[in-house]
Amino acid sequence: MAGNSFGKLFNLTTYGESHGPALGGIIDGCPPGIELDLEAIQNELNRRKPGQSAIVTQRKEPDTVKFHSGIFEGKTTGTSIGFVIENTNQKSHDYTHIKDSYRPSHADYVYDKKYGFRDYRGGGRSSARETACRVVAGAIAKQMLKSIEITAYVSSVGTMKLNKPYTELDLTKAELNIVRCPDETMASKMETYIKEVRSKGDTVGGVVSCVIKNVPVGLGEPVFDKLHAELGKAMLSINAVKGFEYGSGFHGSTMYGSDHNDAFNSDGTTKTNYSGGIQGGISNGMDIYFSVAFKPVATLIQKYKTIDKSGNILEMQGKGRHDPCVVPRAVPIVEAMAALVLADFHLLNKIYS
Repeated sequence: MAGNSFGKLFNLTTYGESHGPALGGIIDGCPPGIELDLEAIQNELNRRKPGQSAIVTQRKEPDTVKFHSGIFEGKTTGTSIGFVIENTNQKSHDYTHIKDSYRPSHADYVYDKKYGFRDYRGGGRSSARETACRVVAGAIAKQMLKSIEITAYVSSVGTMKLNKPYTELDLTKAELNIVRCPDETMASKMETYIKEVRSKGDTVGGVVSCVIKNVPVGLGEPVFDKLHAELGKAMLSINAVKGFEYGSGFHGSTMYGSDHNDAFNSDGTTKTNYSGGIQGGISNGMDIYFSVAFKPVATLIQKYKTIDKSGNILEMQGKGRHDPCVVPRAVPIVEAMAALVLADFHLLNKIYS
């Protein structure tokens, strides 16, 4: 199975399934001598882990990361960083009812057709539990990119949407509530809504927005490795993601060029930032901002029609522990993937400088 590695110079390769004994990864290309805050890395995992609040899956996993190589006396050695996250709370029997059938909008059908065999326990490799490994690597990348600030937050749940630009929000407030929305009033409404959706056995999607500050000019490579293209690939590789836009995004297509152009200040900064901090595929020093759309979770705790391996129509009801809305737990994943992209380009820039 290909596709388990991400990045060119700062490279992450992951392994493991949702209901296997463990998840893990190897990070290659991390420079030596970086002093790591292991507690901060664990905290990033705690932001993603299941069971952290009443509005996420109640699977209880400590998600404790154990490092096996590449770190000595608290610093990176420059060699491969190997790590593992053990699974401790699998309930595989919750999935025996789908052994020979397919959940709609899941990877069940395509995995079975592609490989002729599938791990039906929680989706196996297609499970979003795989993203824990990304968070570990992203946390290390963040510490490598010391001056760069990466902050993601929930900007919408269903039709509930923050109508303020990020410049008018106090993004530090995002971590003060379980929805991870920086507006307290909207966060409360979103929390109530998610609980209502869960009580009906249904799910709802949402949007995670991200702001990256203090990015130096020059990250990104023409013509196929543009910074926004790599960010887009990174975000679209996350489970349940259906859309990515940066800067003015789709709204920019409705504007006149005379309004959309970012006029320069004498120091090279721009008066507006419709470009989203990226021009010609290269960072221009302004804030990078983008949004990532997540679909509703496909597993419904209600009855629905599906098919089995023989094509027979049957009725099914979801079981197990599932998120009614993924966006609160997706916030650290979005940050992690952004950090991996920037770490890769940072190292590439050092080669050319």
